[in-house]
Amino acid sequence: MNTDRKRAAVAGLLFIIATTASLIGKAALLDPILEGAGYLAGIAANQNRVSAGALLGLVAYFASASIAIALYPVLRRYGEGLALGSVGLRLVEGVLYSLGAIAVLSLLSLVRGGPDPDAPAPASLEAAGRLLMAVRSWAGMAGTLAFYPAALLYYTVFYRSRLIPRWLSGWGIAAAAMGLAATILVVFHLIQPMSTPQILLNFPIFLQEMVLAVWLIARGFLPPAAAPGEAV
Repeated sequence: MNTDRKRAAVAGLLFIIATTASLIGKAALLDPILEGAGYLAGIAANQNRVSAGALLGLVAYFASASIAIALYPVLRRYGEGLALGSVGLRLVEGVLYSLGAIAVLSLLSLVRGGPDPDAPAPASLEAAGRLLMAVRSWAGMAGTLAFYPAALLYYTVFYRSRLIPRWLSGWGIAAAAMGLAATILVVFHLIQPMSTPQILLNFPIFLQEMVLAVWLIARGFLPPAAAPGEAV
């Protein structure tokens, strides 16, 4: 297996790790607890679950940032500026998402040693909890705003270089644009977070990345016509 083939397999595996860890950590473990009105009591009663969700989130975010790093040595041959931009944006994404995970872990510290979980939370505890939840929410939103431009950059390089089938890279460009539009609509309160429109606009990129991951692991990169400056 040559070096580029290994890089493709690593990138594909990272796509799967990032998506799986994010779905389990956020959707399965954290959201059912944090999205309710009594989230402080829920955190106090489910501390191990919240810790596991936050740690899985960190795994997902490190894997996400590593995707662009794994792709960079190959993509830089066909568009160094775009490839470098995607790395920078995905690193920013990972930092912002990690800030959200740290906010969740801070919520754990907030409820530990606090009042009886069955008693109403003091106003000061509620205020601190709302602040940390706002940090988590906006860090996630800002991270998403970094992810979609990064995806547009490396899918553009993929489309130009034909390292993957053009139908797959074109799908990635369209799906990333849809996801970015959904995030902007949420920021301006034109649609609600996790509403049906947002989910529908984000589903194509989820599906595309899983197809891409399988392609990279099973097939690797296609032979390009030539890198710029190389003989055809």
